[in-house]
Amino acid sequence: MRDFLNITKALADESRVRVLMFLRGGELCVCQIIDMLGLAPSTVSKHMAILVQAGLVERRKDGKWHYYRLSGEEASVLVQDALKWAQTALVKSPVISEDAKRLKAVMKKDVKALCTRYKPNLCG
Repeated sequence: MRDFLNITKALADESRVRVLMFLRGGELCVCQIIDMLGLAPSTVSKHMAILVQAGLVERRKDGKWHYYRLSGEEASVLVQDALKWAQTALVKSPVISEDAKRLKAVMKKDVKALCTRYKPNLCG
């Protein structure tokens, strides 16, 4: 029951769902996620903690760099089903389509520059 409630809590926020959709294409640095959402680093960190707690997202730290990716095949069936459902339900969402376009631009930006701009101690 707890896992189910953590997942539903994580999916109950637009920013968190948008992050899940960003991560469909692969791993992102937290600074790239901050740039995409346009939110304060502390707010993004809280959102990411909720996604990690729910098991929907995995975090990897490389030095000061924090990277996030969708949970993989080792995740519970509940997590895998929730991720599939979110992706299927939002495939035609205008917000998600716009985000996909913006993500291409963010991916072209220098990650070190983003990290320096947002919060130097979040990343390298």
